[in-house]
Amino acid sequence: MKSCYIVAAAELAPERLRPEPGDMLIAADAGLLHLERLGLAPDLALGDFDSLGYVPEAPQVEVCPVRKDDTDTMAALRRALELGYRRALIFGGLGGRRFDHSLANVQALAWADAHGMEAWLIGRSCALTALSDGAELRFDARYRGDFSAFCLGGRAEGVFERGLSYGLEDAELTPDFPLAVSNSFTGEPASISVTRGRLIVYWQDDPALPLPERRYIK
Repeated sequence: MKSCYIVAAAELAPERLRPEPGDMLIAADAGLLHLERLGLAPDLALGDFDSLGYVPEAPQVEVCPVRKDDTDTMAALRRALELGYRRALIFGGLGGRRFDHSLANVQALAWADAHGMEAWLIGRSCALTALSDGAELRFDARYRGDFSAFCLGGRAEGVFERGLSYGLEDAELTPDFPLAVSNSFTGEPASISVTRGRLIVYWQDDPALPLPERRYIK
């Protein structure tokens, strides 16, 4: 599946930033500076460019109004979907001084999932994705470290966690209690699935390993 790589301006973990032929690379506003430091040229620079401070020169530039409903990262994700991409990896979307933007980017994962798009938010030491309605993530046994899941927007029913320090069997998660926080990998293959509802899944990332496999179990 062809992927769209979106680079925003917060803390960057570049190890997974490896676009292949046919993939698209979008710089969201000052995310362009990250790409320049890495020697990468975006296919599209998009944003209101208030953070960058100038409209850049790029093969394609889309200037957004400063007063708008979308953040620049959200606008880039929306553009990726409009261009037909069903898989997106967001870099530079966590950390920095704007915690509100980090939260907005987590919400963007839910938006992408609701629109049939597989989106991954890649941080400096962690990664997140949304999971809903009969979907499952399977993790390589070599993963180590922290693992958490959060309910986002209504109840999540039929939640199963296996191969982790604490298992869940047909559990129900709600957005007002963090039942599935602070789990961990055990050196065994691990998985999480949800029958109904939507989860945000967080784990300690290892860029030397493949991202978890997403399957649909319905």
